[in-house]
Amino acid sequence: MSHTESAYGLWSLVIINSLVFILFAFSFTRPKTRRDWRSFGMFSAFLVALFTEMYGFPLTIYLLMSWLARNFPGIDFLSHDAGHLLETLMGWKVNPHWGPFHIFSNLLIAGGFWLLAAAWRVLYEAQGTGQLAVDGPYARIRHPQYVGFVLIMFGFLLQWPTLITLVMFPILLLVYIKLAKREEQEMLARFGDAYRTYRERTQAFLPWSARRSPSPTGAPPNSGKQP
Repeated sequence: MSHTESAYGLWSLVIINSLVFILFAFSFTRPKTRRDWRSFGMFSAFLVALFTEMYGFPLTIYLLMSWLARNFPGIDFLSHDAGHLLETLMGWKVNPHWGPFHIFSNLLIAGGFWLLAAAWRVLYEAQGTGQLAVDGPYARIRHPQYVGFVLIMFGFLLQWPTLITLVMFPILLLVYIKLAKREEQEMLARFGDAYRTYRERTQAFLPWSARRSPSPTGAPPNSGKQP
């Protein structure tokens, strides 16, 4: 294995990519409350950690270098392409940007941002009229914004797994679940039966397992606010 130039130490790309994706997500979520900022801050920290290893300092590769060099001889793990570890470890002889993991990750990331955008439009209109958001993504799941964040993070994990983000991901999942439960208690205290009915007919995170039943009035409740 020969190595001529490191693909890392590109801190300008770390900053640019972090800002682009964080600001893009911010434009769809518009955090207002302390809880909103907390969830958005954790998502932002995940992206910064990701891009730091993707373009700045490849901590995961350095820590695993001995094992990687022993089991995958002839691969320059300080090249950018080899940093797509899942594609490299599977041994697929294609450009990793066109490999199955990378393509699937792009679909997840795009789907996550689409979900954030679609949920924000519905939520913004509902907040403006003081109604419960039950249209669009909210008609299928109660917490589409959290699901959007998770899809984006999981997509990046498939694209560029690192030890730090692998540790962060399950922690963020637990935190988002905890935040979602806290939001629901607030909604129940504020809107009572309207939100209780909505919660009973709409699944929290997985739309395909939602238990849907007709509303007594033939339509979903339409008062209050969905976080």
